[in-house]
Amino acid sequence: MEQQSTLTTMTIDKEDFQLQEEHNFEWLKQLGTVFCVFDQQDSGNISFGVEKDGRKYFVKYAGAKPIDFSGSPVDAIERLKEAVPGYQSLEHPYLIQLIDYFSTENGYAVVFDWFDGECLHAHWSFGGIAKYTNPDSPFYRFKELDVEKRLRALDAIFTFHTHAESQNYVAVDFYDGSILYNFKNDETKICDIDFYRNAPSINDLGENFWGADRSKAPEEYELGAPIDSITNVYNLGSIAFGLLGGEMDRSFSKWEANQELYEVAIRAVEEDRNKRYSTIKDFYDAWKSALPL
Repeated sequence: MEQQSTLTTMTIDKEDFQLQEEHNFEWLKQLGTVFCVFDQQDSGNISFGVEKDGRKYFVKYAGAKPIDFSGSPVDAIERLKEAVPGYQSLEHPYLIQLIDYFSTENGYAVVFDWFDGECLHAHWSFGGIAKYTNPDSPFYRFKELDVEKRLRALDAIFTFHTHAESQNYVAVDFYDGSILYNFKNDETKICDIDFYRNAPSINDLGENFWGADRSKAPEEYELGAPIDSITNVYNLGSIAFGLLGGEMDRSFSKWEANQELYEVAIRAVEEDRNKRYSTIKDFYDAWKSALPL
């Protein structure tokens, strides 16, 4: 509880947010008016929705000490800087669009075009069981959509990751918190590829490797294990079970699409790497072949 007593509340353009200590955000004024703040990330970043001349932007910033961050701001700055080339290399209609990036006096900022979607893992508003049970939760509402719409969302996710694979990138820390969905237009975008790496790569963190337990492959718990396309096949298969089935309960009884798609998804999440599809493209091709006509 000690940390709670040291929190400081800051206000920018009528938007209140909390940090572990004061920080200078004067540089934000040049970008426009802040209309929302995301201050509960454990990555070390704090993000802002900003509007200028009728256009909205999403600004991700490292250098401050967000309330749920226990690491070093210097490390967070380096990670954010290292993320920029990935957004440049993997530019795609299904990825949020990088606009600008720059250093500030005490940090680093990356500016994206704003996408009017909701995060499927909105833990700051619907933490714990509320994600699955609260009718206002984006994840709950997504699961209430008809299967066809959810299949289209998965198609966007698989298309983007096939593209990433073709550019020799491996997805790291991809989970439902990286998925934005616009419920009005039924549009899907990927919003967080900060940890994606050039292939080949290995697990350099052991069991604390980046990612959510509900979508991590077995090798993402093992120090020195390969992190590659086969790993990503598992990640994408687990996302399919999250959006179409019982998430970590992968029984067919919880699956809402056809048997053929289930067979593709269940092979993707084989514990044994050698039994999975060897590439995202192979997985996606099999998935498309199993889609209902």
